[in-house]
Amino acid sequence: MPGPLRAALTVEQLWQPAPGGSGTYVHELVRALDDLDDVDVVPVAARGHTSRSIGGRTMTVQAHRLPRTALYEAWNRLRWPATPPSGGPVDVVHATTWAVPPRSAPLVVTVHDVAFLHEPDHFTARGNSYFRRALEVVRREADAIVVPSQATADDCAAVGLDLARVHVVPHGVRVPRPSAEAVADLARRHGLERPYVLWCGTLEPRKNLPALLDAFAAVADRHPDLALALAGPDGWGDAAEQVALRWGQLPADRVVRLGRLSHDDLHAAYAGARAFCFPSLREGFGMPVLEAMAHGVPVVTSAGTPMVEFTQGAGLLVDPTDVDALADALDQAVGVRHDELAGAAAARAADRSWARAAALTADVYRQVAR
Repeated sequence: MPGPLRAALTVEQLWQPAPGGSGTYVHELVRALDDLDDVDVVPVAARGHTSRSIGGRTMTVQAHRLPRTALYEAWNRLRWPATPPSGGPVDVVHATTWAVPPRSAPLVVTVHDVAFLHEPDHFTARGNSYFRRALEVVRREADAIVVPSQATADDCAAVGLDLARVHVVPHGVRVPRPSAEAVADLARRHGLERPYVLWCGTLEPRKNLPALLDAFAAVADRHPDLALALAGPDGWGDAAEQVALRWGQLPADRVVRLGRLSHDDLHAAYAGARAFCFPSLREGFGMPVLEAMAHGVPVVTSAGTPMVEFTQGAGLLVDPTDVDALADALDQAVGVRHDELAGAAAARAADRSWARAAALTADVYRQVAR
């Protein structure tokens, strides 16, 4: 009887200071794949990473000799070095981001989105160049392409990727349950003295934070005890400047900048929120929205994006460029529809699991390994 399928996965995102949605994806997928009896996970990373605790289990990491930046550039430009660097052959190599190793075994690549083609000015010049080269690598070498949403699958087809190689594997969700004491402690440390609307992410143009601040200003008089809390690090572009400009036009105690939060603090912030608003212009999936829903928090997010695929009927979907529509939706989410939306959000999120995502991903592995 054949042994487990050996899959080498790139896991460098686990060490990023702000891993975001892709970091959550890598962590949860590796954890869920490791629970499968017929898949042997071989984590691969850059120099300096020899082990990682995932789900209470210490996993041995196959580390390359190059540091992360040099490794990514070598893969992107030279298609070298091969992966994994040691530990014997594998049945499949899975690039979990745009850092795509050369094809030393059947190659699976996760494409989270192709936003850099739609809004190139939302990314750095270096990032655009890197992503475009990686897209060509995927077009030439990938045996299978995993995407988190049908919207991203459609985007892949539109930019010339073979739809026959594209597999939709929706993300799961798993969140901790912070205690009331942990929620209160977060609020005390950050001066969150009022009920609040939460947003989280990296301050970058496509997150559309200026529209959220304008919408909050429009609804603030209707809810004089309501605050807006922004969690996440600075990114690029003029997003931080635009936020600062609008922030200065609101009372100081109505907008709270939380900055980058630890995993536990972020989930305490979710759990304590009155509502969650994520008016992003473009996403590959929209993990923060699903995480907020898993905490039973009413969500307001963007129509015409992948978030529609899991919020329809369980959240409020609006044109993210329509400030009045955003304000009205916030008014409903914190007000008359709060309890209805909270229940619907929790019920919808309960149907999403990483175990199913891992099973679907393993099916892709088996297809290409054959």
